[in-house]
Amino acid sequence: MRDRLHRSSLRRHPVKQRPAVVRRGNWVFNPNSGGKPIPELVQRRTDARLRRYAEKHFAGRYSRLEIRFRSQFCYIDAYTEPAEPGPNWPPANWPETREEYMERLRNAPIHLCRLRYSGDEEHWGFAFFVYISEKYELSIFPSGQFFGPPEDAFEVSANVHLQ
Repeated sequence: MRDRLHRSSLRRHPVKQRPAVVRRGNWVFNPNSGGKPIPELVQRRTDARLRRYAEKHFAGRYSRLEIRFRSQFCYIDAYTEPAEPGPNWPPANWPETREEYMERLRNAPIHLCRLRYSGDEEHWGFAFFVYISEKYELSIFPSGQFFGPPEDAFEVSANVHLQ
């Protein structure tokens, strides 16, 4: 049995992904890994850029934005005002009142996308949030490239999630 186990399955800790992988002497680029911690000044500028863009192009489609930074990532979430439920809401034996239900929906974020910083404020990696898998999935920009400006990633995500 032990002979059948692959050496990598015996590792106790997962191996961190690297931006490039060596395969038979060739480097293979992986845009879904790596990155650099985002400096405070870049965080402030990126936050301001995204908010200006959202206010100009998507006003009225969200009630507030939450832009968070963690290490090499920038996470963008939006909040919306929920549609008013029908007159028979809540159903019998529902565990919350109508007001509690509406407040819960108001405070539930809509995950739009995750940006990956590589050291250049104009060339971020882009991962789109996919609700079916509840994961951020590598995406390309409208230009067909793996890297682009944060506003383009926001636009793609907002056009899908903020209908």
